[in-house]
Amino acid sequence: MGGAPEFRLDESWWHTADWIVAGALAANLNVILDFHEYETMGADPEGNRARFLAFWSQAAPHFKDAPPRVMFEILNEPNKGLTPALWNQYLAAALSIIRTSNPTRDVVVGPAFYNSIKHLDELELPELDRHLIVTVHYYLPMEFTHQGASWTKKNYPVGTRWEGTGAERASVEADFAKVQAWSEKHQRPIFLGEFGAYDKGDMASRARYTDCVARAAEKLGWSWAYWQFDGDFIVFDVGKDAWVPEIHEALIPGAAPKS
Repeated sequence: MGGAPEFRLDESWWHTADWIVAGALAANLNVILDFHEYETMGADPEGNRARFLAFWSQAAPHFKDAPPRVMFEILNEPNKGLTPALWNQYLAAALSIIRTSNPTRDVVVGPAFYNSIKHLDELELPELDRHLIVTVHYYLPMEFTHQGASWTKKNYPVGTRWEGTGAERASVEADFAKVQAWSEKHQRPIFLGEFGAYDKGDMASRARYTDCVARAAEKLGWSWAYWQFDGDFIVFDVGKDAWVPEIHEALIPGAAPKS
């Protein structure tokens, strides 16, 4: 983005964004245009507020004629300085901008503290706007899903397994039941926007966990997206141009992976 006060997005950026959206739609994919500068926003929300709103002032009208399969996500994982109270103010301001050019487009929004299920009750949404999809991210227990991860506050040691015991599965279902209760109370659809297990864990445990979370979400009628395509929670190995079969099977049972 350019400098203040316009913070204008470069034409080369639009060229790439349009190419990606067109390619995704041609492949019959749903698209979520997600503002992902969550670390920057969490570190200095006030200092970046104008830039954040300037993004949506440009992106929303640019994509106003896109088909309904293109959705907006106001901000990935609001955190740190973007407290629940402040986040409610920021999302309201961004949503107001979006609705000027996209009055009925589905918009994804989640609670503070990294879209934590524990902070859903603090999320404030405009009651009359029924084109909102609420997202939560799920990585519990962290000592399993983030074992060996260098970026976490706690250094979770490698070697923790997830056996899929009755107690382990019941814990996931109990967490999701609380989200479902909130969903029914507020009449908001739920999108499980992220879940997965870091590849430092053993593959059998990762596959069991992934299957459990996906099926628990589906049982409640939620949509979901796995984190992530390629990287370190990997479901597709770009270097090998091949799916990771165990994770693919856990996500979509019975569907043979295709390169």
